[in-house]
Amino acid sequence: MSRVMVAMSGGVDSSVAAALMLEAGHEVVGVTLRLWGGESDSGCCAVSDVDDARRVADTLGIDHHVFNMSEEFDQHVVEPYVAAHAAGLTPNPCLECNRHIKFDLLHRRVEALGFERLATGHHARVVQTAAGVYRMARAVDAAKDQSYVLHMLGQEQLAALDLPVGEMTKDEVRQRAATLGLRTATKPDSQDVCFITQQHGRQDFLRQRISLTPGRVVDADGNELGKIESVEMVTIGQRKGVATVGGADPRYAIAVDVPSATVTVGSAADLLVKVTPVKNFTWAEEPFAGPVLAQISAHGQPMEAELAGNEVRWAQRQRRVAPGQAVVFYDGDQVIGGAIAG
Repeated sequence: MSRVMVAMSGGVDSSVAAALMLEAGHEVVGVTLRLWGGESDSGCCAVSDVDDARRVADTLGIDHHVFNMSEEFDQHVVEPYVAAHAAGLTPNPCLECNRHIKFDLLHRRVEALGFERLATGHHARVVQTAAGVYRMARAVDAAKDQSYVLHMLGQEQLAALDLPVGEMTKDEVRQRAATLGLRTATKPDSQDVCFITQQHGRQDFLRQRISLTPGRVVDADGNELGKIESVEMVTIGQRKGVATVGGADPRYAIAVDVPSATVTVGSAADLLVKVTPVKNFTWAEEPFAGPVLAQISAHGQPMEAELAGNEVRWAQRQRRVAPGQAVVFYDGDQVIGGAIAG
């Protein structure tokens, strides 16, 4: 049996993950990361979540500690999120939190404190190929699968990672929590970005940190159709604020240019492309080129494509991927790598 550190967010999945690792005979210690010091109502970074995690640990009879990583979270997640919006990109802060905080800083803390393994409550699975290569794989519960946001993990991290609830459906997780008498059994799942409140929203959050730029809306020929309050708030494919500007037909944002304060709009057909440029690759093992299944959102459908250099070439036209978003590559249900749309 191993010494296992369980990352406990205060939600039902990580609560059951801790219980399952304990049932398997491991020496288990729970830890909760204090990441965001501001307001939070998402059910992820709130003070109440730390209390829920501590009480679950007490119920299970395991030690519980809180690691303050708020400075690192601000440096690696919040500041890049703001900078990306300022550049007209569409960032995914949860992905960057996994990349830099949970599976880098925390992974190193696991090793430094003499633990052998890290366990989390993510709905995904770690599998090993016949050649001994570790890969992230889709969860049993397809509706809750989180392999997309864990695509950046490499061999060192995967080899020391346990994802016990990845073999269960969400209903089974909640049933197990209820059987164990855990206070998180009926707790709602966390939603949205943990450092942006539903009350104030993304625009207020960004306005406190950067100057938002009023802009103009143009068609593909450069004809001005109207105005928009902030170009930094627009993402590719967006209809809100641009849907009917300049005419009755629905329009979508197909390009955002912050330096010129311009949003270009077009029809639904204008959103479809055959090629998506990508950069900043990460791989489970070795770089790959050739046919893949590519997924462009956390719960999107994987689509047939060919990976060639810095391009994803779609078998069928797909919606444009907003620059800054991840494109994740699968071999069947196993992640082989990912990249960021450029």
